Amino acid sequence: MATIKPISGMSNPRFADVATFFRLPIIKDLKNLDYCICGVPWDGGTTNRAGARHGPREIRNASSLIRTYHPVSLKSPYDKYNVADIGDCPVNPANLEDSLDKIKNFYSNILSSKTIPLSIGGDHLVSLPILRALAKDKPLALFQFDSHSDTWDSYFGGYKYTHGTPFRRAIEENLIDPKKYVIVGIRGGLYDPNDLTWAKQQGVTIITIDDFYKMGMEEVMSIVKDTIGDTEAYLTFDIDGIDPTHAPGTGTPEVGGFNVRESQQIIRHLKNINFVGADVVEVSPPFDVNNMTSLVAATIAFEILCTMTKSN
Repeated sequence: MATIKPISGMSNPRFADVATFFRLPIIKDLKNLDYCICGVPWDGGTTNRAGARHGPREIRNASSLIRTYHPVSLKSPYDKYNVADIGDCPVNPANLEDSLDKIKNFYSNILSSKTIPLSIGGDHLVSLPILRALAKDKPLALFQFDSHSDTWDSYFGGYKYTHGTPFRRAIEENLIDPKKYVIVGIRGGLYDPNDLTWAKQQGVTIITIDDFYKMGMEEVMSIVKDTIGDTEAYLTFDIDGIDPTHAPGTGTPEVGGFNVRESQQIIRHLKNINFVGADVVEVSPPFDVNNMTSLVAATIAFEILCTMTKSN
């Protein structure tokens, strides 16, 4: 039986006290934790509209609105597992390479403690150093919810590390198995007709938003589960996979995307996959409206936590 619980909204108002993820206690010692939630307040890989460094703070605040039991299963991850907010990962806003090292080292410590992390970014480049830590011994499968593939090779004359390149680097570094890698929700204009060619040649399964609506939820999610199988997997959720009418606070919005309800259902379909880590990224509060995107991100993070803990 878990001993760590969120502060109850029935005894202490949800607008009161210090903001933490889901009103959980902040615990830096990982030895008694099964899962941890941590912020990665860094957007050094952003190429246009910055601000995702502020995501963790605002999502913490919005997460005070999230209650403890899943609305469908009526289960709570906190009944069975010890989960805590472990604070933010150290970063260097002035040095990209140093930040990548700091993030990797932080998550290597999490891995050694056998705690499973749910990370709140930050731009999408933060997934790369997290994967460098978690895939130390063998490549992982990957499920990516996104409007962009983030498998470009380089930007601005050959620069290799941006939020548009993390999963190309991850494939090159053998951190993820491209044949067990599925992206759902791709849409929007491309820089070049061949932008997705390299990823497809490696074996990545790309399901565009148009494919999704042609095939339907059940068929798409069956493909996802068949592709990943029982391989240990990582889940990465880019908030721009959701249509900007529902989540405007992001640096690279793409219209014509999923609504929040569909996004929740997609995550719920992943409950039989063996996830060893996950993230929610690209929330940029300076572009948000009435904190809407931060609340969406907090809601999605809770869905992911319930999926990882089989509580949905």
